[in-house]
Amino acid sequence: MYKDLILAMLRSGIFGFGGGPSVIPLFRHEAVTKYKWMDNEEFGDVLAIANTLPGPIATKIAAYLGYRQKGTVGAIVSVLAHILPTCLSMVFLFSFISFLSHSPIITSMVSAVVPVIAVMLGLMAYEFGEKAVKGLGIYAGIGLTILCLFLLQTFSIHPGIVVLIFLTYGAFHFKLKHKFIHKKERGM
Repeated sequence: MYKDLILAMLRSGIFGFGGGPSVIPLFRHEAVTKYKWMDNEEFGDVLAIANTLPGPIATKIAAYLGYRQKGTVGAIVSVLAHILPTCLSMVFLFSFISFLSHSPIITSMVSAVVPVIAVMLGLMAYEFGEKAVKGLGIYAGIGLTILCLFLLQTFSIHPGIVVLIFLTYGAFHFKLKHKFIHKKERGM
């Protein structure tokens, strides 16, 4: 049934103030915590791949979750359920745009949402960092984080390219680690 999928996408679309990055924790909550469609690790993989592809991240993740649950029709329903509330709200509110843009109430509402989004993104980053340290070790995790920041800030490399570099590194790292552990077990 499409009910859970539609409700999850409606919630993430309605409460996802601020665009793509702010909606990622909402998707994670719906897909991992609430409906258990996937585990945290798989969501991290989906997020990494979605970041490397062009276009808005929210629609890519909505399409993937819908496709994973109900195939092609699920992807279409999922994207529509995610974007439709926002589209209709924009059309409705457009007639009041001049009034709303100068309203101190609206400005205060938007200002109040920003710290909540920052905390949600920070919490998600901490959890992914914890997994990186668990999988790579503390020194490699910190070193790769510093390298990532260096690539992003010093060379202004697009984040999608940095993610692709680290995905490639991760594939080789775990393959070599597995080979090393397997070789070590044979030696015992």
